Amino acid sequence: MSASGGKQTPKNRTYTVEDIAAILGIGKSSAYKLANSGEFQTIRIGNMIRISRKSFEDWLGMEDNEE
Repeated sequence: MSASGGKQTPKNRTYTVEDIAAILGIGKSSAYKLANSGEFQTIRIGNMIRISRKSFEDWLGMEDNEE
């Protein structure tokens, strides 16, 4: 086995709460509230929350259309 320094990661199908906080420019606690609001699909793995990328991006597109 050889260690590869140029390892490419595949495009994730989910976001973390930290990801959506950064995308929306909000704090982590606000992002957790949003993730728990039911506005888009989430997946819980133990204590971790993962947000469906497609569901979040669809929701984000709907928000843009309402303005």
